[in-house]
Amino acid sequence: MVSAKVALIAGASGLVGSHCLQLLLQSPRYSRVIAMGRSPLPVQHPKLQQLIVDFDHLEKHRHSLVADDVFCCLGTTIKKAGSKENFYKVDYTYVMKLAKLTASHFATQFLVVSALGADAQSRIFYNRVKGEMEETVKAMPFTAVHIFQPSLLLGDRQEFRLGEKVAAGFAKVFGFLMQGPLKPYRAIEAKTVAKAMLEAAKQDGGGVLVHSSEQMQQLH
Repeated sequence: MVSAKVALIAGASGLVGSHCLQLLLQSPRYSRVIAMGRSPLPVQHPKLQQLIVDFDHLEKHRHSLVADDVFCCLGTTIKKAGSKENFYKVDYTYVMKLAKLTASHFATQFLVVSALGADAQSRIFYNRVKGEMEETVKAMPFTAVHIFQPSLLLGDRQEFRLGEKVAAGFAKVFGFLMQGPLKPYRAIEAKTVAKAMLEAAKQDGGGVLVHSSEQMQQLH
């Protein structure tokens, strides 16, 4: 029997989001998957509904943001965003707006990709923004909030990032050395994070749950 649940995913063109989208489309849990983004995705599927949105005016799309489970894979880098202000807009403001609007339509679960080291009190700007986002989302009236904190993500991105390519190469060659207290910092495959998100949704639990990179690795 096919479930009547609806999933909504933001950031489906990204590294984790692209894997997450494929898993959602394959899952019998969902009869419909709404993928929201700035431009169309080169994906076709009977269950897929593409929603082109302007994230700066997300309120205009509020009546289309109706789903049971919301998967938020939004994220950028300061370099790609062009400034700290634009980074904050993508990684905090857009996520906050999405959570607020979907909660107002009684979405049950909100699952969001954050980062290892997220801390609202951190002196590191990136970690602080991620931490502020987490604190805001935790306060939203969902039945369950799942926060995923991956370490360095491995996988093929659409855009080239030299620093991440170098780090990923190092991680693949010397990853076996990351044991003991260094184990939580081992790089993680983006598809592993996506699988962890879907598995968490399937639990249909309640409360706020934070999934560490090390915990997600164990599901692989």
